[in-house]
Amino acid sequence: MAQSQSTKGESTDSCGPKVQTLTILGSTGSIGTSTLDVVARHPELFNVFALTGSNKVDLMYEQCVRFKPAYALMVQEDAAKKLEQLLKPTGLKTQVLTGAKALDDLAAHPNVDTVMAAIVGAAGLSSCLAAARAGKRLLLANKEALVVGGELFLTQVRNGGAKLLPIDSEHSAIFQSLPQDASTWSSTVEKIILTASGGPFKSRDPKTLHLVSPQEACRHPNWVMGQKISVDSATMMNKCLEVIEAHYLFGLAPNKIEVVIHPQSIVHSMVEYKDTSVVAQLGTPDMRVPIAYGLGWPYRIASGAQSLQFQNVPAMTFEDFDSNEHRERFPGLLLAWQVLEARPGMTGVLNAANEVAVQAFLGGKIGFTQIHEVNLRTLDLYEPTAPHSLEDLLELDSRARLTAEQVISAFD
Repeated sequence: MAQSQSTKGESTDSCGPKVQTLTILGSTGSIGTSTLDVVARHPELFNVFALTGSNKVDLMYEQCVRFKPAYALMVQEDAAKKLEQLLKPTGLKTQVLTGAKALDDLAAHPNVDTVMAAIVGAAGLSSCLAAARAGKRLLLANKEALVVGGELFLTQVRNGGAKLLPIDSEHSAIFQSLPQDASTWSSTVEKIILTASGGPFKSRDPKTLHLVSPQEACRHPNWVMGQKISVDSATMMNKCLEVIEAHYLFGLAPNKIEVVIHPQSIVHSMVEYKDTSVVAQLGTPDMRVPIAYGLGWPYRIASGAQSLQFQNVPAMTFEDFDSNEHRERFPGLLLAWQVLEARPGMTGVLNAANEVAVQAFLGGKIGFTQIHEVNLRTLDLYEPTAPHSLEDLLELDSRARLTAEQVISAFD
């Protein structure tokens, strides 16, 4: 892919990493806080220019006091006003902003080198596109930008001269396992293999999944994550979205992307080559590892994560997702290949439906297994026209959400 080629081919010198001016979109979420943890370990390498969040005012206040950004943005206006009041007595010069336009402006600000895109869901699409158009070094933790934006997003990356670096642990692992020369990928790579932990219900009887509570779904055995991605891991919709993201990131056909269940979360993903050699990236399940790789690339910097002690690593196992039991337990994963083969825009429809369904589940409006039903019915009911602009993508997202909400209402 063109954006990956530009990233892999960036010239380097012998002086080590250069100082970067950084904006973190979604600094109060799990990826954002982990990013700041890595940044704090390297004050000589990173200047925090802007932090953005939704409504966690107290946490944003703490981050502003510690990192002293020029700007802090709260999506919710009342949260911005509260933050402004809290910051006044500190004497900090941090300017508090709010609103979608200001979010896009911070992502594209000329003083910024690097943007960590960590806003969850389609809400982060516009700011990701703004950073891409402005040619930023874009650390992509928001998989929905590719799932929803697809080729339109990649076009903005190419045209803007942005450098796209994947932050999801699986895609970072693949990126680390691929050759430096992206032009060789299509001729040397046989397939990529995404690993999945299987979440909290890997061994649960599929016939009992309708009884799962939001609290159970949010208890991931290996990773500490936000509620939405935890539920996605429990349904394996996160892996569905990752298959779609991998297709766009690495330019491989859907049938060249596989998933295996690896409960220990030690091997984060693999690349199989034409000669049947397999290259894998291993490490402890800590998001600071791929974050540090993205921040430091093409160099490696300390992440703060524990090193992998092989003498203490549990026996590693790998299970075929294609077993009948796993297909019954995780039917949502199969949708990845279906929507990639469907008309343009269907990946965005799936993402919107899933966001609505997960929110409804967390709110007690639908059961766990009904998440898949909402996704499936929404895909059946809404066939979008091919999107050609951000406005088209937002319209597609809005209509898909409305369709999903209508599906949920019909359950009553």
